[in-house]
This record gives sequence, C-alpha cells and structure tokens, in this order.
Amino acid sequence: MGISKTSTEVTDNSNSNSNSNSSTQTETDNHISIPAPYAEGEKLLVNHSNHLYIAKVRKVEYNNAEGWQFLVHYDGWKKSWDEWVGMDRLMKPTEENMRKKRALDEKHGIGKNPKVPRGPLAKSKSTNVSRGRKRRNEPVIKPKIALDPDKLVTIQIPPTLKKQLLDDCEFINHLGKLVKLPRSPNVKDILKNYFDYRLKKCGSMADSVEEIMKGLCRYFDKALPVMLLYKTERQQYQEACPANVFPSAIYGAEHLLRLFVKLPELLFHASIEEETLTELRAQLLDFLRFLQKNHSTFFLSTYHVAEDIEISSDKIGD
Repeated sequence: MGISKTSTEVTDNSNSNSNSNSSTQTETDNHISIPAPYAEGEKLLVNHSNHLYIAKVRKVEYNNAEGWQFLVHYDGWKKSWDEWVGMDRLMKPTEENMRKKRALDEKHGIGKNPKVPRGPLAKSKSTNVSRGRKRRNEPVIKPKIALDPDKLVTIQIPPTLKKQLLDDCEFINHLGKLVKLPRSPNVKDILKNYFDYRLKKCGSMADSVEEIMKGLCRYFDKALPVMLLYKTERQQYQEACPANVFPSAIYGAEHLLRLFVKLPELLFHASIEEETLTELRAQLLDFLRFLQKNHSTFFLSTYHVAEDIEISSDKIGD
C-alpha cells in the first residue's frame, strides 16, 4: 500500500516572484516535510458501524491515490481484526470526542464501562452445551488442548465478510437483536447452491466438492450449539431446534460464517493429511468468495428486536 513513512515531502517549485499556481514555475525544489497527523503507537478513536472504538496506530503509510492510511489495532480485539483506515474514520480522543463516544454508547444501550465486544475470532473456551434436554445433533466437538497458532490452517476471511462478522456481533450484543428464524436460504440451501455453481463451472471435480459440502454441513450441525452461539441466542436455539431438527435446516449464512472462524481449530483436531488439507483450504477459500459474491442474497441487512433479552458484551461459545 505505498511506501511506509511517517511524513511525506511536497515539492514547491515556485520562486519568490511567481504565483504558486503559475505555469512558469522555476525548477528550484524546496522540500517541505509534512508530518503524519497520527503517529505509530498513538491512541485514537475509530468509527466503525456508527460506533467509536478505542484503537492504537500500528503502522502509517502514505499513498498518492488515497492519502494517509493507518493500520489500527482495536483495544481488546485479536490482531485478526486489525485494518487499514483512512483519515475520514479517525479522530483524536479529546474530551469532546470522548463525550461523543459515550453518547453513542448510551444510544445503543452500552454500559458506562462496557467490555469490548468479543466477536467470533475470540478464543473459544471448553464448552458446555446449554443446559436442557440432550439432542442427537449436540456436541462431539470440543477443544482438547492449547493450540499452537503456527500449526493451524489459515483461512483468510474476505474483508466484506469480516465486516459482516463485526456487524453480527454489534446487532446481537449491543443492540439486543437476533437473526429471525427460520432463515431462507438456510445453510443446506447455501451449500447446495455452491455445489450447483461448481458443478456448472467444472463438472469433473463435483464429487470432491460435494463431499466437502457434506462435511461442512455436519460440522455446522455439531458445532452450532457448542461454539457458534452467543449467550442471548441460546433460548432461541432451544425453541427453534427440537430434537428432530438439524440447525442447518433452520439457520442461515450469518451463523454459517461463524463456523469459518472456528474451522482452523476444528481441523487441527481432525488429523487430515497435509495434501488433503491444502486442497480443502483452497475449496473453503473459494466457498468464502462465493459467499462474498452473493452477500446481498444470503445475508440479512438487519436483525429483529429480541424481547426480554439482556444486552451485554458476550462472545461465541460462552
């Protein structure tokens, strides 16, 4: 994204007798150093989905097309959520701007000292399923040991879908809303749509794609009650998925996307051969691109208000 630097140089070719806009400027170059408006390590406020978050500048770059760009790290969030932002989304944490932040927090029902909303990229705990009757589709998936990040399969979630995960967290944890169930298209429909898409695109490879889609569906059905739900969604799950109903027939893209955050951990325990894992990773990335391409078709633009739900910071799997 351009050349990293904390200041850029502007050439002023005008002389003392010429107007700065004159076409007859001299070739004498006077270099004026312009410092970056924010420095590496500086704390600031970042506007994200009409919320103000406290963040720290990790890198500063100047791009001739876009101007100053800043890599920011959100306090309390994993590095996976670091992003490059422009000047239009940044502001100093002045007393006035902090008042704006508090006003927005109050508007959206966030407490005076809210915990940072932990999205699905937060580390999952060893989970116990919601107390209640057992189901045949409930959890055989459990984190077993502390994981070495270097040994996990990297699944790069596209920026549009990362924002979807953030918005998903905001709707549920801060605004007290839920995904209205049942969803259409549901997870089974989406996986079938992708299979049909790949069958049309490259028919000879359809068998392996079909197996991967079936595997994703099984993973989703087993993982959803264990690690893909926020606390405020559990009652809804109990009501929406009686013993003879699989989650993949009720839930949609919003919850399916959360599975991809957990997949590196799940695949770590699956003992898959390296060659097969490489092929699987490629297929999963292609599927994510398919989700991104059909974002407006598969994902809700807003969630519905959930009555009698406590608004709190929560993370998937708690």
